[in-house]
Amino acid sequence: MINSDFPILQDSSNDGQGDTVSLSMSVSELDDSGEGKGKKKRGRPGKQGVASKKARRSPVDKAGRRPNGVAHQNGEGTDPSTLFEVVKQGKSAMQSVIDDWIESYKQDRDLALLDLINFFIHCSGCKGTVRIEMFRNMQNAEIIRKMTEEFDEDSGDYPLTMAGPQWKKFRYNFCEFIMVLIRQCQYSIIYDEYMMDTVISLLTGLSDSQVRAFRHTSTLAAMKLMTALVNVALNLSINQDNTQRQYEAERNKVAGKRANEKLELLLEKRKELQENQDEIENMMNSIFKGIFVHRYRDAIAEIRAICIEEIGVWMKLYSDAFLNDSYLKYVGWTLHDRQGEVRLKCLKALQTLYTNRDLFPKLELFTNRFKDRIVSMTLDKEYDVAVEAIRLVTLILHGSEDALSNEDCENVYHLVYSAHRPVAVAAGEFLHRKLFSRHDPQVEEAMAKRRGRNSPNGNLIRMLVLFFLESELHEHAAYLVDSLWDSSQDLLKDWDCMVELLLEDPVQGEEVLGDRHEGALIELMVCTIRQAAEAHPPVGRGTGKRVLTAKEKKTQIDDKNRLTEHLIVALPMLLSKYQADSEKVANLLHIPQYFDLEVYSSGRMEKHLDALLKQIRVVVDKHAEMEVLEACSKTYSILCSEDYTIMNRVDIARSQLIDELTDRFSHSVEDLLQEGDEADDDDIYNVLSTLKKLTAFHNAHDLTKWDLFKNCYRLLKMGIEQGSMPEQIAVQALQCSHYSILWQLVKITEGCPSKDDLVALRRVVKSFLAVCQQCLSNVNTPVKEQAFMLLCDLLMIFSYQLVSGGREALQPLVFNPDSTLQNELLNFVLDHVFIDQDDENQSMEGDEEDEANKIEALHKRRNLLAAFSKLIIYDIVDMPAAADIFKQYMKYYNDYGDIIKETLSKTRQMDKIQCAKTLILSLQQLFNELILDQGPNLDRTSSHVSGIKELARRFALTFGLDQIKTREAVATLHKDGIEFAFKVPNPKGPEYPPPNLAFLEVLCEFSSKLLRQDKKTVHSYLEKFMTEYMMERREDVWLPLIAYRNSLLTGGDDDRLSVTTGTSSTSKASTVRSKRGRPPQHKRRPEEESVEGSWVMRNDTLQTPGGLHTPQLTSTVLRENPRQAADHIPDQDSSEPGSDPDFMHNPQLQMSWLDQQKMEEVNRKERGGMNYMKSRSGGVRQQVRGLMEDDAEPIFEDVMMSSRGQLEDMNEEFEDTMVIDLPASRNRRERAELRPDFFDSTAIMEDDSGFGMQMF
Repeated sequence: MINSDFPILQDSSNDGQGDTVSLSMSVSELDDSGEGKGKKKRGRPGKQGVASKKARRSPVDKAGRRPNGVAHQNGEGTDPSTLFEVVKQGKSAMQSVIDDWIESYKQDRDLALLDLINFFIHCSGCKGTVRIEMFRNMQNAEIIRKMTEEFDEDSGDYPLTMAGPQWKKFRYNFCEFIMVLIRQCQYSIIYDEYMMDTVISLLTGLSDSQVRAFRHTSTLAAMKLMTALVNVALNLSINQDNTQRQYEAERNKVAGKRANEKLELLLEKRKELQENQDEIENMMNSIFKGIFVHRYRDAIAEIRAICIEEIGVWMKLYSDAFLNDSYLKYVGWTLHDRQGEVRLKCLKALQTLYTNRDLFPKLELFTNRFKDRIVSMTLDKEYDVAVEAIRLVTLILHGSEDALSNEDCENVYHLVYSAHRPVAVAAGEFLHRKLFSRHDPQVEEAMAKRRGRNSPNGNLIRMLVLFFLESELHEHAAYLVDSLWDSSQDLLKDWDCMVELLLEDPVQGEEVLGDRHEGALIELMVCTIRQAAEAHPPVGRGTGKRVLTAKEKKTQIDDKNRLTEHLIVALPMLLSKYQADSEKVANLLHIPQYFDLEVYSSGRMEKHLDALLKQIRVVVDKHAEMEVLEACSKTYSILCSEDYTIMNRVDIARSQLIDELTDRFSHSVEDLLQEGDEADDDDIYNVLSTLKKLTAFHNAHDLTKWDLFKNCYRLLKMGIEQGSMPEQIAVQALQCSHYSILWQLVKITEGCPSKDDLVALRRVVKSFLAVCQQCLSNVNTPVKEQAFMLLCDLLMIFSYQLVSGGREALQPLVFNPDSTLQNELLNFVLDHVFIDQDDENQSMEGDEEDEANKIEALHKRRNLLAAFSKLIIYDIVDMPAAADIFKQYMKYYNDYGDIIKETLSKTRQMDKIQCAKTLILSLQQLFNELILDQGPNLDRTSSHVSGIKELARRFALTFGLDQIKTREAVATLHKDGIEFAFKVPNPKGPEYPPPNLAFLEVLCEFSSKLLRQDKKTVHSYLEKFMTEYMMERREDVWLPLIAYRNSLLTGGDDDRLSVTTGTSSTSKASTVRSKRGRPPQHKRRPEEESVEGSWVMRNDTLQTPGGLHTPQLTSTVLRENPRQAADHIPDQDSSEPGSDPDFMHNPQLQMSWLDQQKMEEVNRKERGGMNYMKSRSGGVRQQVRGLMEDDAEPIFEDVMMSSRGQLEDMNEEFEDTMVIDLPASRNRRERAELRPDFFDSTAIMEDDSGFGMQMF
């Protein structure tokens, strides 16, 4: 038998560098040198010539005789009925296929082996065929080299990597073929020192090939071959042991009864088995050292995974030979593999070993050496690996309690709170094994007879509570319960025991549950009740609610009935005991929502319902915490459901409670209003506590018949007029009034309202909006924040969308914010959202915040910004207000970047042009702020200017790569930017640059988004603002103008994307691609001019193409907004270009500006004639030539992203952005020339409306 001492399987090398292939077979077979040497029958036995071999039936004869037969190739490689095809089709039983091959091997082993060799070659995806002459005359290396040339270079796929069920089945058949082949040959030809020598030699050569397909396929074949040989070796070892026992038994007999012939036969058999064992050991040694030690660290992860998976099988099958440190070290080293797939195979291989506790002594040294690595893998970045690592650690714990230290266990404990459920469940199994498993059968049997708190679960529940408290993650009890749910359901569903622990006094000698322990137990119990009733993980675990199976549904119903039965009786007693503890009561009040409420009536348990309602009434009277009050309100709401017969009983109790609270509230309000500034703390507390209770109930219940709005409004008016209202009363009064309005709106929308009802509600809403607006200037921040949120919510609810869906009758309820209210809302956002951390700390009145409070404050500010952003997105607040939001994008990217980005995306979908004007306005505002701060002489290299340019670059990215779609918006942006740059002249005179000229450098960031012909038009528009003096200047102060002009002049005439056809004339990079289709230069130029001219001349009648058309129902340009019907639009002539009034909707301005510029250019050329050209020929032409020369080496590069830059900034693009793998370029100029090739011309050519697309 193979033992751990035989040298052929020992390998102490760490890296395998010095490993040699010590074959006990013929060296000539490894090297194909043709020289035989070795022991006994080494070489090729039966060395008769080919001519003397038995005549062999033709493949056709064989296939005809046996349908499952395997035909041989005839040496010419033309026979299609190969082993590969038979295995691939999988139609024949594998054993019959192997039997046919063995028969053919016995007839002519060279041809049979040739079939087997070609089988491995074809399974690698190679189309070549090894011929008989090659097999006899060429070495393996030469054969493999020749087969490498036969590979299909067009495809990198081969059978083992191909997708689909057919190839998945092929892999299985391939592995089975090898296993069955060895099994069928194990008693005969496997020992002929020819077949195995040849196969192992071939596989060793293929596994060392540079071709991945050869290496992958041969490694899989060799590892499966090794596994089959391990099975053979194991059988031989068993047979040897049996023979040895028989020999010893026979030899120990007395001389008269001893059979010498039998002893000789047993000795001969033992010798034969030992020889066979040696042969198998030599084969395994050859495979292990020739293939495994090199391929277990192959560059391909799949190959490494195959090696590790199979060595795990060898260790499990033949642990006496393979389960030692010489082989375990390979698995241990590979635990550090960089690919998760390989690490996963390591862990699964080890799991099969640690599952058998008898193997633990052999694994002890390995465990000590690699335990830390295994424990650290529980935090693996790949969740599948982490799960298996936790399961392996659990197996180690199960096998040996002392193997893991407390620190090791603690590293796994905290994973029960992981958001990834499989990891958490695995950690829960570990925790269950460590803390809750009982190992003493006698103690377990004695404890099992006890019930309640003295039952086995009593102590385990105490341990669970202690663990929960020590973990210090009290907000995540639901996660802990879910992690333990699969492994500890019996414990977690023992609600009787939990209730007894909470209600009964401890017996003598039993440890008393402390206050913290009771609170933790109540929280855990509520979580177990929720898990049982809902039968799905808590929020944050899993992708959503899955459909339950019939068995799971039945379990859910049974659990719900059982918990209802136990807790209907116990809940009133629990509330009575803990009624003074707000945290415990709030948790207990969540329980009724998981009851089967029919049990109250069907089980005649109305008295327990009355007891519950009584306790809730007591809780409402005693507590003023919103968490407790909201829990009471929700419980009443559930019990009042119309689906249950108990509704009337609960409704009466609820009405009595509200009547009492309302009366108390009315009297306390009267007292407070009468006393005014002289009100004492008792009066304030009475109003506040009662108002909190009513607000909590008004949230879930319709209390409009009690008319709470009236007294709340009186409190708010007094607070505004006198300025002395406590902030909490004001906050609660605002919230209660808000609920009252919403309930009134619900009643109106669900019924048939009269005109008086609409008028009354409109009056209420109008007065409340006015109060909220006044509260925005309150000195107390909580009051202002509450008023702001309610204003945003009500403006959304009572916007023009209220009348959609056939509800035109509600038109009187539509409110539109005036400019004053819009400005106040915007100012509130700027003052309370976009603040620095230091300002925030000051606004908190110097209180030192911990990390949790900071996160909470940030969350509140994000809600404020989101509320205002919704008003912009839904066109309730004018879009220009978003400019003040957009300009904060870079500065507050970490806090609000996602909200601002989404706002920008939605506003662009609503109106591209108006959004572009808003973007440029935000940049103008930043630029003006910089001018005011630094003066007119800006340092263009300062971080502030760079910040504005970076913001512009980010904005440019959001336009995406589809220049056709964003054409109008980008052109409008440039128009406004140019007007802004030149609108204020320099007071020193025209020879000095305008103060805003440096803004053109910011505008350069958007030049790459212009089409070529639009660049010309924008450049012409720019020249309107320029004088000849400006064109001649080259000083630094004029560099922004030079840079902007260069960005509009980048590329030659061939860098053009035709709007009429959607195709682009090729750039330098695409010259070769389109030589055959390009017209001569002297013919092409008139065509381009005629196309552009015709496009310009058609601007009168053409519409925006269908693909770019803005629907009338959503466009703020084309539709008349209901809230703006009566607004006065100021005269455009009275405003400066680029000023805020430009944002007023003017379709003519937005739809035809660029075309007007082109028409004016044509008319100007006609009027000027030759005089114009002469006047420009001297100076201007020289200036243009100078500019073009400058453009060859621009002072400021055109702002086109490099390939790397685009990839880094791809996250800045939105849903409508095309993601294209851009080619690497040497400079930005080439990228500008390549840009037209990114568009799909067919999409534009199919749309006839695209031939005359207007820009504005």
